Amino acid sequence: MRALLQRVTRAAVDVVDDAGQRERTGEIGPGLLVLLGVGRADGEAEVRWLCDKIVHLRIFEDEAGKMNRSLLDIGGAALIVSQFTLYGDVRKGRRPSFVDAAPPEQANALYERFCEAVAEAGAPVQKGRFQAHMEVSLVNDGPVTLSVETP
Repeated sequence: MRALLQRVTRAAVDVVDDAGQRERTGEIGPGLLVLLGVGRADGEAEVRWLCDKIVHLRIFEDEAGKMNRSLLDIGGAALIVSQFTLYGDVRKGRRPSFVDAAPPEQANALYERFCEAVAEAGAPVQKGRFQAHMEVSLVNDGPVTLSVETP
């Protein structure tokens, strides 16, 4: 699994249909925007590892201004958006290859399981909609953006 984390003061995701109609499916205040990609070899162990890493990662400032607090420490929320393009391989040619991305059924199941795991860990979760056209808006705090990949 691959995740791109952005520390935010606020973030939202809207699903946009073919007619241009918008539906807000998730919105948070302070916390993390998590763009989540699922790979072919991923399973429950990767879900648990990545969830634990993300909710306990100390990337929020303490009273001294040091990155010393986690998402759980600050009582922050997570906006989790599926992002298969994190598995795009652009080393060859001019078009990304997505052969390492999980097929949709597997990816959706693990995306939903990851959202459940983060909520079970104690962080409020908002979500996008799997395989939908989405527009994500955010105010990046810092800015702090990190890439995390399961071993």
